[in-house]
Amino acid sequence: MAYGPERPAAARDWLGPVRTSLSAALSAVLLVLLAVLVPFGALSAWVDLELDDTDRYLAAVSPLASDTDVRNTVATVVTDEAMKNIDVGPLQDTVEQFLHETALSFTTTEAFQRAWDSANRTAHQAVTASLHGDDGKAVTASLHGDDGKAVTIDLAPVIEEVKKELVDSGVPFADRIPVRETSITVLSADRADELRSSFRWLRYCSVWPAVATVVLLVLVLGLTLVRGGPRAALTTAAVAGGGLVLGAVLLRIAVAVGRDRVLDEVPGTDRAGAAAVYDALTASLRTTVWIVLIVGAVLVVGGLLGRFVAGRRGRTAAAAPSGT
Repeated sequence: MAYGPERPAAARDWLGPVRTSLSAALSAVLLVLLAVLVPFGALSAWVDLELDDTDRYLAAVSPLASDTDVRNTVATVVTDEAMKNIDVGPLQDTVEQFLHETALSFTTTEAFQRAWDSANRTAHQAVTASLHGDDGKAVTASLHGDDGKAVTIDLAPVIEEVKKELVDSGVPFADRIPVRETSITVLSADRADELRSSFRWLRYCSVWPAVATVVLLVLVLGLTLVRGGPRAALTTAAVAGGGLVLGAVLLRIAVAVGRDRVLDEVPGTDRAGAAAVYDALTASLRTTVWIVLIVGAVLVVGGLLGRFVAGRRGRTAAAAPSGT
């Protein structure tokens, strides 16, 4: 019986489909891992590096001093607080409009920029203090603080600067503007309670999921190149690129859904200002989406195109007559 010559052929026939199935399974695992790690890594790094860093936080929100929605929100808050102490009968609406326009005009000055930065620096310090177990004064609560309280920015320093400027300018009734804790709600109490534990976990993970994503990508591509050759590495690159693209899409969806949920329960008068703050703080995440999307697309196109070129060269070489 000729068992010897037949066994290797049978083994090859059996191993071929197994290797194909195993390769497909590993590709699916890589795709899913990258699709999960990309948004998770981006969000955890964002929480640790931007939300918890005062300078980066200020760099993100400081330009909002010139944002139309923020300026209108601040002017409205100042006017509403002032009008609670003013009663001029039939001239009430006229005085209210005058104060609003005057306060809105003040929001274009350097003094307002300084007051806005000061208020946000104090607010962020309170968030950080709450994270480490200390009491915060300038925010009602933070994502790391007690349950049942909203995340707010205290505008008292801003109102104090507005009042001082208006009084110095001789604006009528400006001396009646009360300087007390007056806040813009950035995140409602219910939404803060829902997100608090997630933010704690994200901060705990820090940048390591993002590092793991890069390490995984490099290791997989390197090992595939060494063990399977260039064609296998090109296939893996295309699969990895697909995972990055999918992860970028999921991250963008998460940012958009988060925005809707955050603003859903913010009071109407604060919604425009809260939206501006949210958009400013998540700008780096939207930039990350585009970077990952471009890198993923390059890997997909490069991998598929490389496979196509390699395949054509292989067929051309096989069809060429061999020299004697």
